[in-house]
Amino acid sequence: MKRLAVWLPLLFFAAFLVVVGLGLRKPSSPMILSQMIGKPVPSFALAPALPGKPGLASTAFRDGRPHMVNIFASWCIPCAAEAPQILALAERGIPIDAIAIRDRPEDIAAFLARWGDPYRAIGADTNSAAQMSLGSSGVPETFVIDGRGIIRYQHFGEIRPEQLPEMIQAYEAAR
Repeated sequence: MKRLAVWLPLLFFAAFLVVVGLGLRKPSSPMILSQMIGKPVPSFALAPALPGKPGLASTAFRDGRPHMVNIFASWCIPCAAEAPQILALAERGIPIDAIAIRDRPEDIAAFLARWGDPYRAIGADTNSAAQMSLGSSGVPETFVIDGRGIIRYQHFGEIRPEQLPEMIQAYEAAR
């Protein structure tokens, strides 16, 4: 009995290490979903990220039409990878606005010159306040907002070609 009492703490510690190791190896979900899904877009007003292009305010999403909002940055490699899909969505007539995160106008202009400019408006979110208020945890992320300004859908990460139908369906469902 004394022998068991000596080894018992070591067995508990070993079991604990196994549980922690398995949890770290494969988390339950790699995505951090926004708690704002189903809620109104938080109030924000962002200055234009580029001269000659409008900024973005939360009031723009209460016009009776659904919108997509793409959160991106010129320094974001997955943002460049999704650029053709964002262009394809815009070519289908889906209005896409953007929030540029912690970026400089000259870098945004170079990004859009290289990858195309599908955006109607781009707001400069220099301190990520609007991004955080939407519940976004990184770039790129895309939100679908209905015509009453309610966030209906969140796409985490870059949009891949095979995900275009899902994005179109989310937009159509927000009508």
